[in-house]
Order: sequence, then structure tokens, then C-alpha cells
Amino acid sequence: MMNLFAHFREVVAAEVTALAAAGSLPAGLDLARIAVEPPRDPAHGDVSTNAAMVLAKPARKNPRELASMLAERLKNHPEIVGAEVAGPGFLNLRLAAGFWHARLADALRAGPAYGDSRIGGGRAVNVEYVSANPTGPLHVGHGRGAVFGDALAALLEKAGFSVCREYYINDAGAQVDVLARSTHLRYREALGESIGAIPDGYYPGEYLKETGAQLAARDGRKWLDCPESKWLAPVRRFAIDAMMALIRADLEAIGIRHAVFSSERDLVEAGAIERALATLEAAGLVYSGVLEPPKGMLPEDWEPRPQTLFRSSQFGDDVDRPLKKSDGSWTYFAADIAYHLDKFRRGFSEMIDVWGADHGGYVKRMQAAVTALTGGKGSLDVKLCQLVNLFDGGQPVRMSKRAGTFVTLREVVDEVGRNVFRFIMLTRRNDQALDFDFAKVMEQSKDNPVFYVQYAHARAASVLRLAREQFSEAELRTESLAESRLDRLAVAEELMLVKLLASWPRLVESAAETHEPHRVAFYLHDLAAQFHMLWNKGKDDARLRFLIAEERELSLARLALVQGIKHVIASGLRVFGVEPVEEMR
Repeated sequence: MMNLFAHFREVVAAEVTALAAAGSLPAGLDLARIAVEPPRDPAHGDVSTNAAMVLAKPARKNPRELASMLAERLKNHPEIVGAEVAGPGFLNLRLAAGFWHARLADALRAGPAYGDSRIGGGRAVNVEYVSANPTGPLHVGHGRGAVFGDALAALLEKAGFSVCREYYINDAGAQVDVLARSTHLRYREALGESIGAIPDGYYPGEYLKETGAQLAARDGRKWLDCPESKWLAPVRRFAIDAMMALIRADLEAIGIRHAVFSSERDLVEAGAIERALATLEAAGLVYSGVLEPPKGMLPEDWEPRPQTLFRSSQFGDDVDRPLKKSDGSWTYFAADIAYHLDKFRRGFSEMIDVWGADHGGYVKRMQAAVTALTGGKGSLDVKLCQLVNLFDGGQPVRMSKRAGTFVTLREVVDEVGRNVFRFIMLTRRNDQALDFDFAKVMEQSKDNPVFYVQYAHARAASVLRLAREQFSEAELRTESLAESRLDRLAVAEELMLVKLLASWPRLVESAAETHEPHRVAFYLHDLAAQFHMLWNKGKDDARLRFLIAEERELSLARLALVQGIKHVIASGLRVFGVEPVEEMR
């Protein structure tokens, strides 16, 4: 699909090359810094370029003089009707109405595939998201990271990347031993023992009652009188499997399926940590040393001791990082080093990790490790998802009957539905806290973004259904609408909508390149707002209605616009994993 800004960058670059060939500019100018973007003020034109600004010095020209030279040539381009020099040398271009009408035809012919791009070139990208400890059901914060990661993966796929959706099972740490003990406690309870209060440090959630009962049903009294050394490993395996089944079901409820589940325990037992650290040792990046106490820690609370350290400070981290604990076991960091090297060796030089905001201090060391392990050939982008604050009618909601200490993802999804949950999770940048009010997200008003966008899609569908009373199915086919007299779209509000539709391919590419799916939500809201505005004007002014009985050509052109809007909204919603609706109920 045409990214119109990339298209006109090529047009501008071609004119610079032509000026150089004519001897008006030096040969061999570096055109890499030329950019074509929307102007800050739409009144200044349709696109703006910095070409004269970035080429003036190497071309030994005044920027405004060079901009004027370019403007004279660009005015002769069939798609350009105006070229004006602005400020210190920016060049603003106005595009022919026919250019915009052709973009609407593109959108119609492509359908919801409009905006698909090849900028990814099929490059492999690993997106790891959720990766919650397998110790209980997912909470709403996990849900935000899950939706963000899934939408980012879909956006990257739309932009032409080959994406692997991955979940890392943290099944080798102390937390899964606590899970095993908590499960064994509930197992004893299921067999009739009185267990009293849940001990401190155990997982108290009601969900473990079911897990304990399932273990009792499978194994009977087999583990009841055994020492912990006998039952810990098998009960741990059983409990992890049960929790992962619970987590997969929670993810399924919001339409998320990972292609790969990687086990930390499997990596550890296969010697992956030793192999990864051997790679770092061979590069001289592992040593024995003593770290300074953490900032703010009193000297008497600090016990300096020799540790096995990774030279992460050589790669942008604040300090070097320990690889072993005081008892000689590996740190979590050492396991994560091995895991990311495993991803790289599986062919993923581009990695994206979606983490909770509480892991912010872990980012630099992990990025340092990836750079060191891959000799700079691998990259890691970490996206931190801030907290979700739950409200109901303005009142905070904090507790769950099932989990005991947090509101589960399933409870929220069961209340509001998958589509609403997914869309709302993407209406803020991932690094901003998000307020989720049960009452407001179910409200049918323009203040509810998911309703506002879905209503625009349903309204477009309603117009097209109504059109069947005046036009044949053949006339209303998308291919026929693409061939209609689109030049009849001449009202300013109509052209504004066409221009907004034409910006969708660029939005897809820029959001994919910056790993920012929230841009899609902002775009869809703007598109819905413009469409609703035109609809409302048509109620007051009959000349602006989409269907005018005595104006068949104009009506078909406007129906083409409505169909284009419907296609693009559907395209954006599908990136979000949200099903577009044909009717609002």
C-alpha cells in the first residue's frame, strides 16, 4: 500500500537528482536526511519537506533559494497543485484532488488489508509477553501486558515482519517451590485434614483449593505422609502444569495464543546458563569482584564479598551485575542471560520483551547482556506496562473473591467482554498508568472510546444496508464503488476524511517501527470523530447526506467513502484483536 509520505519523499529526491544532473546542484548529495511529513498546521498544505534545509550547506545554497528551485520543479508534477516556501526553507506541497481520490480507490480495493506494508521485509522478530510466574491466575495488570504484546505482534505482522509470539515460563525459581508447598497444603485439606490459617509466605488464593483437590483425585493419599524431599518435585510439576492451564485459559478468554512456551527449568537443566556464561567469559566479560553497596543502604546492612560479576557497565548499565547468589546458585539474571541467548540462536536478532513497570530497573542490564552475547548483532527493546487502576462508578476496586489479593483478569473480562477490555487497554501509552472504570467502559457515549469507534463502524454498515434500497448489489460491490465518480467528493469534510484514510498506511508503518500500538487507537478515534461529524452535519444540511435520491453519482461516491471508512476501522480493530460490529445493541 502506498505510504504517501514515502512516495513524495521519492518524488522530492528525484527532483534533487534532476537538479544535480542539470548542473544546478553539486553531484553526489546525500539524500538520506530528506524527510516528508505532515505539516504542523494542515492549513499550510498536505505534505512538508525539509529537503532544502538539510541539503543547503553541502549544496552551498541558501535554504530558501534551494527550496524555491525545488518548488518550481515540483509545481509541474501531475500530483502537486501548489508548492510554497515557508520559514527558513521548509517546502509545503498541496496535492491534487485526483491524488486523494485515487487513494480512496486503493483503500476500497484492498479492503481491511489496506495499510499492509512490506517495510519489515520478512525479518524475524520475537515478541515475548505476559510471562507471568506460574503461581496463579492472571491479574488485570498481566492483561494489559498481554493485550499490548499481542497488538504489537499483530501490528508488526501487518507491517511485514515475521513475528513469533512467545511466553517464558519462570518455573525454576523459589516461587514455584512455594507454589508446591501451597498446593500440598490444599491437597491435605482436600483429603480431610484441618489446615488452619494459611502460613505466611504461602499463596492464599482460593484457586489452589481446586488444584489441591485435583492432585488428591489423581494421586490419592500417596503424598500425605511423605517427607517434603519426596513430594516437592512431583507436586511442583503438577502445580505448574495446573497453573499454566489456568493461565492459558485466561489468555484464551481474551483471544491470545502464543506460538512458543519456553521453560526456564528446561534451559537450566540443559546447561544453557553455563554455555551462555562461557560465551561471556571467552570475551573477558566475567570476573570476580566486590560491588559497592546499593545507593541508600546503610554500611552496617551491607556485607561486601567477592562475587562472580558480568561487566554490564561496559554496555551502558550503571554497575556490573552478579551472576551467582551467596549460596552459589545462579541469579535470575544469569538464567535470563541464557534465555535471551537461546532466542538469538533460534534466529531472533530482534527481540521485544513486554514487562511490568516494577521491572524498570532490570532493563539496562538485560540490554547490556544481549549486546554482549551477540557481539552487537542482537537488539532488545523492553516495553514497560504501567499499572491499571480499577474503578467502578468512580470507586476503587482492589480485591478479588477468587485470588484474595488482586482482581483477576478473568473477572474483568467476564464483566465487560473481550472486545471492550482489549480496546481500552490500548487507549494509553504503555508507559502511562491506565484508569479502567467498569461503569464508564460500558457506557454508550462519545466519552467511551471503544463505543465511539465501534459505533462509527456500525453506522457505516447501517448506511450501506440502507443503500441497498436504492442501488443494486452490483453497484454496491467494493470494486464498483472504487470505479465510481470519486471526483464528486469535493466538500471539505469529505476530502478531510479521504486524507485521513490515506494516512493509515503511514500510521501502520510508524507505529510498527516505534513499537507503539496505542497510535492505532488515537487514529481510530480521530477517524470516528470526523465520520460522526460529517454524519451529524448531514442531519442539518440535506446536501451533505450520504444518500440523495436524485444524485446517484454523488451518492455512490459518498458510499465509496463510507465503505473506505468501514474498511479502515475494521483494519485497525483487527490489529487490536477486536471484532468490528455491524450493529450496536
